[in-house]
Amino acid sequence: MEEGPYKCVRAGGGSAASWTLSLKMFSSILFTLFQLARIQTDYVAEKLKNLYPDVNLGIVPMSTIGDKILDTALSKIGEKSLFTKELENALERNEVDLVVHSLKDLPTTLPDGFTIGAVLQRESPYDAVVLHPKNSGLTLDSLPDGSVIGTSSLRRAAQLKKRFSHLEFKDIRGNLNTRLKKLDEKEDYSAIILAAAGLKRMGWETRISQVLNPEDCMYAVGQGALAVEVRARDSDILEMVSNLHHPETVLRCIAERAFLRRLEGGCSVPVAVHTEVKDSVLSLTGAVYSLDGTDCLKDTMEAKESADFQHVGVTALNVPQFSQVAAEKLGVALADLLLSQGAMEILTTARKLNDAR
Repeated sequence: MEEGPYKCVRAGGGSAASWTLSLKMFSSILFTLFQLARIQTDYVAEKLKNLYPDVNLGIVPMSTIGDKILDTALSKIGEKSLFTKELENALERNEVDLVVHSLKDLPTTLPDGFTIGAVLQRESPYDAVVLHPKNSGLTLDSLPDGSVIGTSSLRRAAQLKKRFSHLEFKDIRGNLNTRLKKLDEKEDYSAIILAAAGLKRMGWETRISQVLNPEDCMYAVGQGALAVEVRARDSDILEMVSNLHHPETVLRCIAERAFLRRLEGGCSVPVAVHTEVKDSVLSLTGAVYSLDGTDCLKDTMEAKESADFQHVGVTALNVPQFSQVAAEKLGVALADLLLSQGAMEILTTARKLNDAR
């Protein structure tokens, strides 16, 4: 989760330089004190600049709880909003207008009054193996027995322990630069596992020794995607950032986040996903693992996209799509609840009695 979040602050809310979003609206972007964070901030800022050429951007740094606690595994800290809380506090105080996150850092249930206004096109969601220089040319399969692999992710460790039983796995924390330094300058790790997206955004693709396919290691919910969080009531900001949405990424990440939320998962449990859209069909594979990877439940479901935005036979172009989706899900959820209580038996009996009349 080292990619880090960023926030936009209204002029007057601090000493930051300002940039014009629209008529008489001024803001500036903050980012965490890491190189990757700045790169991702600049990427989003450039997208906004291309859409709104009159915008002038000012960028200043900020840190979060997750950025400061670097000696403890994320799964043991117990804070669900490690990389978001301070930023959302600033949103709530109207000091900021929008926040850019790595989507995998965002809890699946946001605080009241906030919403994800944009999900940008996803970079590679897969995990990558970065080898110690002395192991150049090897893979996880060919590393010697007992080789130590660094990762702070329970999800990665659970899957890889099962797939590569000859290896050992050890926590490693720090931002991307720090973890690579720990790998290269010490003999503690034979390799480390990192998100391929971060390495690519840093321009360090040459450090990737192996990209892990879904059969070896499925990825984290939202991994590789950037999200823009805003106040739900700010319709002007919401409309502006909504132009950054990438439709396929949005669908994939909604499915992934819904899966994780239903499982009440997060950093403290090993949950993994893989999604794809092909021929207008959205496919979601999800799995849960025991910590040692020996127990696993895994399955795949598909859903066909609706090209005409129809929900249970209704096409309502003047009603927000998110409201229609919420209404449909509400009906399904209530049906599931009654079915679990024996509704099908009651309905079957009623049908039989009606047919006999």
